Amino acid sequence: MSLPTPSLPTARLRLRPFEDTDADDLFALHGNARVLRYWDSPPWTEPARAEKFVTRCRQMAQEGSGARLAVQRVSDGAFLGWCGLNSWSPDYRSASVGYCYNEASWGHGYATEAARALLQWAFDTLDLNRVQSETDTRNVASARVLEKLGFVREGTLREDCVVNGEVSDSWVYGLLRREWQPL
Repeated sequence: MSLPTPSLPTARLRLRPFEDTDADDLFALHGNARVLRYWDSPPWTEPARAEKFVTRCRQMAQEGSGARLAVQRVSDGAFLGWCGLNSWSPDYRSASVGYCYNEASWGHGYATEAARALLQWAFDTLDLNRVQSETDTRNVASARVLEKLGFVREGTLREDCVVNGEVSDSWVYGLLRREWQPL
């Protein structure tokens, strides 16, 4: 069952399917060690990784396992990053949400604004009951985004990742349909 990747407008952003022309911006984003300092995978060193990422986004939609969207600022068309929904299970009415943004976009509320639009689409379209997310316990900014969206910290996965050679913990967050508060 395929899952059409939506285009979602917000006041300041446009969330849209990835295009081949996004490869350079994706490589710059995922090649930045500071952006990926809390990820369990190293920064990209080969531009071909960006093309594979775009291909994988399309495969997710075709398989019906999720939707990953490029996030653009409306005012100037700048690529800011992406947000996505993966591990969608129609049987369990659940999915996971994630995001990644360039440094220039940090602290402006873009991650919250984009995720809110994606979550609204997901709850309306996919009949979700639960959305989950995980973040490194040191990534306070990401935890703040999730909490602004109404996610509840449900627990800690102890030493579940190795980030830059260092064992790290993750917080698990959950958001239930009955708790969802769209603006």
